[in-house]
Amino acid sequence: MKSVIVGTAGHIDHGKTALVKALTGIDADRLEEEKRRGITIDIGFAHLDLVTPEGEKLHLGFVDVPGHERFIRNMLAGIGGIDLVLLVIAADESIKPQTREHFDICRLLNVRRGIVVLTKSDTVDAETVEVVRLEVEDFLRGSFLDGAPIVPVSSLTGAGLDDLKRWLARVASEVPARNSQALTRLPIDRVFTMKGFGTVVTGTLVAGSVRKEDELEVFPDGRRVRVRGIQVHDAAAEQSIAGQRTALNLAGATTEELSRGMTLATPDTFRATSRVDTLLALLPSAKPLKDGARVHFHAYTMETVAQVRIYGSKQLGPGSERFAQLRLADRTLLVPGDRFILRQFSPVVTIGGGVVVENTPPRRISSQDSYVDFLGVLAGTDRVASLMARVQAQGQRGVTIAEVAARSGLRTAELQALLATAPMIARFDDVLIDHSSLETLRKALVSAVDTFQKRNPLVAGVSKEEVRASFSDTPPRVFDRILHENLQQKKLQVVGELVSLPGRGVVMKEDEAESKKTIEQAFASAGLKVPTLQDVLAGLKIDKARAQKIVTLLLRDKVLVKISEDLVFHQTALQALRKQIAAYKVQSAKIDVGKFKDLTGVSRKYAIPLLEYLDRERVTKRVGDAREIL
Repeated sequence: MKSVIVGTAGHIDHGKTALVKALTGIDADRLEEEKRRGITIDIGFAHLDLVTPEGEKLHLGFVDVPGHERFIRNMLAGIGGIDLVLLVIAADESIKPQTREHFDICRLLNVRRGIVVLTKSDTVDAETVEVVRLEVEDFLRGSFLDGAPIVPVSSLTGAGLDDLKRWLARVASEVPARNSQALTRLPIDRVFTMKGFGTVVTGTLVAGSVRKEDELEVFPDGRRVRVRGIQVHDAAAEQSIAGQRTALNLAGATTEELSRGMTLATPDTFRATSRVDTLLALLPSAKPLKDGARVHFHAYTMETVAQVRIYGSKQLGPGSERFAQLRLADRTLLVPGDRFILRQFSPVVTIGGGVVVENTPPRRISSQDSYVDFLGVLAGTDRVASLMARVQAQGQRGVTIAEVAARSGLRTAELQALLATAPMIARFDDVLIDHSSLETLRKALVSAVDTFQKRNPLVAGVSKEEVRASFSDTPPRVFDRILHENLQQKKLQVVGELVSLPGRGVVMKEDEAESKKTIEQAFASAGLKVPTLQDVLAGLKIDKARAQKIVTLLLRDKVLVKISEDLVFHQTALQALRKQIAAYKVQSAKIDVGKFKDLTGVSRKYAIPLLEYLDRERVTKRVGDAREIL
């Protein structure tokens, strides 16, 4: 059965609550004060089942809102999630101030369908009803209700109610179903305790679905709750889907920890925000809105104070729209496409509204014009272009699928479908990056290696870890991919742990080559009685830094071998030592320090480090004070 949310709108005492009761049999005024004063103070709820002439079953959930100007904030808490509006106008009073304000709010919230109901038609003659009809038609001309049915009724006598139900069935059947496959979001409009059950919240499920035992996250505080029970339009249910009035019995939170304005949502997905970029529209009747102005902000059931920062302008004129950032006093959950209302800070009147475009704006932007162009793409209807813009905006850092989901409200499956039609986006597991940024990264990696080798001609290449560190903003899996691609294309090469340009080796000046030869000869001629490295370097004609790089090169090429912090040997001397030990094994399978000193002619200063080196190389194995020759 299709579920549609119907909201009432109209001036105080024009019969909204009486109309809902006449249609549904349910009195939406639930507060004692409402019944005593005869006016609606807070939002109320009712429901009605209808069948279209084609046999489609419809379940209508009614949200009845207060008409008094002092309770507009309550009206806004109820009207945010509606699919169609009943614009209620009393036939004996016609259009009044809150009729206009409620209608402006519906337009700003982008409500697309509705019916005009002329209540109290039994209190005036037919000629007056016709005059009011003409006034209403003129008032609605050019709006979303231009040409909408105008139905005179009497909630007291029941006249016109059957006709209104037929129109309700027809218009409601045209309402597109909300996306029950989307990420779940339920703005809370009531919190109370039910005896025998505990904490209960109600709201209109604006997206997704909820099942019993589901875990949900409470925004903005991040608390986790579990769904113990569900009611949909006052009847127990196993699940609720988008577009239904829903009551949830929750475990994990008390009534003191929950309140109107909070939102229940899919856990581990969204992030609360205090800044949103929006496309902001000002009513023609409003005064100019200055950059930096404070306003009252309303979205779904939440309200807070916000500061307006208008992109590219000092003010927004009446009847115009512009991209603007709203900096909220309280954090909340909003996703692109969410509608909102702005009311003047003082006096508090509705002045405009708009749509959320970006819920995670950057702290700084390099070019305001470019950023406004970016917002223009996000505000468009092309979802692939919007996804591409989000990925491109992250450049070489890329963006994870989880981040895109949090910023767009789309499920992973929906993103997968979009990615299938976006060939300019590369995917590395859960990281997305556009091909242009990927090519920039490939070139940047080659350039980084080239720059390093030019600055360090005595070094054969840059270590993988060092070059990776210079691309710290790039996800590791993306870095590994571009390195691999550069290796495949022979733009880079890897020898051991060093990355270099193909054909680019160590380049030495004449004095550096001479020093290299001197170092090598000093150790080659010394055998096992080597000088200290410090003494050898001190006798060179080049500076210490270049000399150390030459030593590093000799160690890398294994011409020299460092066996301890202070001792370096030429590889030929160590090879000769291995042969000596092998020959000694014919005489004895073991050797101690004394015999090693006699065999090699070295002092204990060299003997101990050399024996430890042989242990590491598995030439010998220490057993007590001696070594077993392996």
